[in-house]
Amino acid sequence: MSSNKIYFLVFVAIFFCTNIQGQDADKKQSLTDILITIQNQYNYQFNYEEETVKNIEIVPPVLDFPFQSVIDYLRKQTNLVFTVIDDNFVLIKKRKTTILVCGYLKDKDSQKPIVNASIQGKRTSTTSNTDGYFELNIDAENELLKIRHLGYKTRTVSYSGFNTDDCLSIALVRQEETLSEIILSTYLIKGIDKLKDGSFQIDFSKFSMLPGLIESDVLQSVQAFPGIQSSNETVSNINVRGGTHDQNLLLWDDIKMYQSGHFFGLISVFNPNITKKVSLQKNATDASYTDGVSSTISMKTDTKLNDNFNGNISLSFIDFNGFMDIPLSKKSSIQIAGRKSLSDLVKTPTYDTYFERISQDTEVETNLADVRNSNEEFNFYDFSFRWLYKISDSDEIRLNFINIDNELVFNESATINGTERSIESSLSQNSIAGGLNYKRTWNNKFKTDFQIYETDYKLKAFNTNLIRSQRSLQENIVSETGIKLHTMYNLSDRIRWDNGYQFIETKVTNLDDVDDPLFRLLISEVLRTHSLFSQAYYTSENKLTNLTLGIRYNYLDKFKKHLWEPRISFNQKFLNDFTFEIQGELKNQNTSQVINFQNDFLGIEKRRWQLSNNDSIPVITSKQLSAGVSFNKKNWLITMEGYYKDVDGITTQSQGFQNDYEFVKTDGSYEAIGVDFLIRKRFNNINFWCSYSYLNSDYTFDSLPEINFPSNFDITHSVGLGATYSTKNLKVSAGFNWHSGNPTTRPELNNEVTDDTINYDPTNSDRLNEYFRVDLSAMYQLHLGKKHQLSIGASVWNLLDQQNIINNYYRINTAGEVEEVTQNSLSIVPNVLLRMNF
Repeated sequence: MSSNKIYFLVFVAIFFCTNIQGQDADKKQSLTDILITIQNQYNYQFNYEEETVKNIEIVPPVLDFPFQSVIDYLRKQTNLVFTVIDDNFVLIKKRKTTILVCGYLKDKDSQKPIVNASIQGKRTSTTSNTDGYFELNIDAENELLKIRHLGYKTRTVSYSGFNTDDCLSIALVRQEETLSEIILSTYLIKGIDKLKDGSFQIDFSKFSMLPGLIESDVLQSVQAFPGIQSSNETVSNINVRGGTHDQNLLLWDDIKMYQSGHFFGLISVFNPNITKKVSLQKNATDASYTDGVSSTISMKTDTKLNDNFNGNISLSFIDFNGFMDIPLSKKSSIQIAGRKSLSDLVKTPTYDTYFERISQDTEVETNLADVRNSNEEFNFYDFSFRWLYKISDSDEIRLNFINIDNELVFNESATINGTERSIESSLSQNSIAGGLNYKRTWNNKFKTDFQIYETDYKLKAFNTNLIRSQRSLQENIVSETGIKLHTMYNLSDRIRWDNGYQFIETKVTNLDDVDDPLFRLLISEVLRTHSLFSQAYYTSENKLTNLTLGIRYNYLDKFKKHLWEPRISFNQKFLNDFTFEIQGELKNQNTSQVINFQNDFLGIEKRRWQLSNNDSIPVITSKQLSAGVSFNKKNWLITMEGYYKDVDGITTQSQGFQNDYEFVKTDGSYEAIGVDFLIRKRFNNINFWCSYSYLNSDYTFDSLPEINFPSNFDITHSVGLGATYSTKNLKVSAGFNWHSGNPTTRPELNNEVTDDTINYDPTNSDRLNEYFRVDLSAMYQLHLGKKHQLSIGASVWNLLDQQNIINNYYRINTAGEVEEVTQNSLSIVPNVLLRMNF
């Protein structure tokens, strides 16, 4: 195109613009008059409100141009909105300075409205109401909205996604806990994962199967982890990295529990139907928890509301079990679980084996030569209750209750002065606890959790010596009240900061009452603890770095004692498939279990709880450091972790000595150095694992003749092998456990007795025979319609009926000679299970 033509086009454009817009400023007219003129000229009708055009004056347009050109001119001069519609009508409105968008927020799964969600524009923001509804003015059509709510994934929505005729329905996806994502899934089997804070999580809703178990026994399950043993095969004596059972903090929905086992330790008291998730921390415990210098085992009930009724009933060789989840409304539901032993109706092979195991070398099994035991009866039950009420999407109340009972009764009979006499002896163990929890989500960054609980434990034994006509009563009672306020604040998507306060009042009462000779000793002690805690969680943007730093301050008012407990957990992923982890903590606890005499409480449950007195029974303190590395690729998982642990303030009474230190009362410490190793491989439906643990644990008691010697729980080597096969309907699991024999102290060879006293070799200088056990379990599921499912299971504990000696001690018999008393592990234990889900 020539330059002359370009100049001509520019001239024409300027000319037309000048003719339309370039009028003299003093020729302005009111817009109302201009509109009347245009209506007459173009035969169009203008509709408007008087307030819209009032006091507006402009230079009138040239009316020789097309109608659309005139309208464009009016839009530019008045900044009003002119909308041409059918039938020659023009609608005139004031121009909005912003664009209004609206929507409804709903949970993607439940379709329930989401309240108090934050909707953030470039310069404006709002929150959703009780219906999940929101309105927001934005500046431009290219503006992006960010929608946030605590517990949900953040979502970004553009203006183009909104419907101009109706409000947009927006679904948000739940995000259970951003900072507790899984870093190692299927750690052992499906349902066991390792989280970023270093803890292990067992999710029983996804749980596969462990060898020898057909029910999800919480405290049996945790013993499958490397570094965790039970030196006598019970859930009431779990030894984590060389610690005693009382050094484990057991929590059921954040209520501290002082009783752990039915059958006095052979099965867990926590009903698997209502216990949905378990968290295990061996080190770097969350700063919101105190106590438990060896581990924290936290059990949780379900936190979700189910819309439909569901439940199950089951029958095994041990008990009858029932569970119901009952929705009361859209905002409330209750869960009820109950379990009762079958021994009232029938004595199964499993019951007989269990009873034989708990009664070994106790007054139930062996009594004085002239006394006969008969009519031995053992019963247990547990009842659990959880009520959940979602007051709103921001407020939630949870109420928990649990009642546990074990009772053993038997008759002692003897012929005295030609007369047959019989009297009943009994042993009972009971726990009852309740807790109230209130959670409040204040906004998408801040929430609080308030809890109050009461837990009570009682161990009671009534025994009569017919020969001596002596009656004795023993009681051990624990009553504890706790209050806790926990705040959680999200500083950003990667940083969370928790703070809180906790108050605990613990009262422990011990009673020993004998009528001949008359003796009564009642000791009741109370200790109150005030605690403050603070903890920060950091996750890098690329999710490869995780750091948790915490500090806890405890004040023990009775002793005017101040205790600081720092905690750290750090893990770093590198080279795509490797993770390095380091953890450390300082902790303390002021309750422990002691043994005054081996025949206390009929010799069955001889450990009694006792409070620290800051003197002969010190406050137990610990420090622990561990570091490890893991490799996870193509269904292979290899982990190795080394640790150092030092626990101070233990007493000889708490360690269960049965040699010349049995009646010595002094305090000391122990050190544990060890390595935990695990290799796991999955092949389609098959999962295989092998674990190995090395432990070197030694005591230090400055006031004993032997200052340093191996711990009673120094199981040097332990190996576990297991495999599971799982399909949709069938689960099979087999495993093998081996470990070094428990430490033992032998009498001196050829110099066993001096002055009716046993002469011992150096303490724990020998070991019992190695422990070996093979277990098997299987479960098959039948689907009976849409809602009904029948599960049939069978298991065998100690399949090869291996006779393992788990404890021994020595005593002088009537001939003045030393004799050995041994305690055997469980023999072969078969079990079957029938469960109907509905």
